[in-house]
Amino acid sequence: MKTIQEFDQELLLWFNQFHYPWLDEIMFWLTKTVVWIPLFAFLIYLLFNVFKEKIWFPLLGVGFSLLLTDRITSGFMKPFFARLRPSQEPDLESVLHIVNGYRGGMYGFASSHAANTMGIAFFLWLLLHKKYPKIYWLFVWSCFMGYTRLYLGVHYPGDVVVGFIVGLLSAFVSFSILKYIAKRYFKQNPLAI
Repeated sequence: MKTIQEFDQELLLWFNQFHYPWLDEIMFWLTKTVVWIPLFAFLIYLLFNVFKEKIWFPLLGVGFSLLLTDRITSGFMKPFFARLRPSQEPDLESVLHIVNGYRGGMYGFASSHAANTMGIAFFLWLLLHKKYPKIYWLFVWSCFMGYTRLYLGVHYPGDVVVGFIVGLLSAFVSFSILKYIAKRYFKQNPLAI
């Protein structure tokens, strides 16, 4: 376990070293959820194009996926494992690049940003990839969000990777439940494209 933690720390420091003053502010803002509201509006537009008045059903699924990712990472994993974020780790203070004094909360395992964005990406891919094959770009967005957490020094790579796994599993479970409900309780499948 100690070897894994040391590798995780070394990998973080490798990623974190590639920082530039002009990029600091960009990364600081791009990691915030509010900046991505236009993207979320566009995704809702795509859902509306496909599902029209039944849009509430896939939105319910996205909401459930986000509820799972957030509760698993922030509600269970962070307090249970109590692994300090690198930005909160006294041993890394002198070598870690921190932007604008932003350090996040006390604990970071697993990354909620990574889990939430991957949950959205995978759920919408499962739902829309036949209609919109290029929806795979959401995975690029999610990976970029994970990278911002390394750039800012608020997560270890392991936090981000485990967050991605939580997001994938939560989206799969949410999508499976939604499909089951659609087949079992609706005469006309509200997920039919």
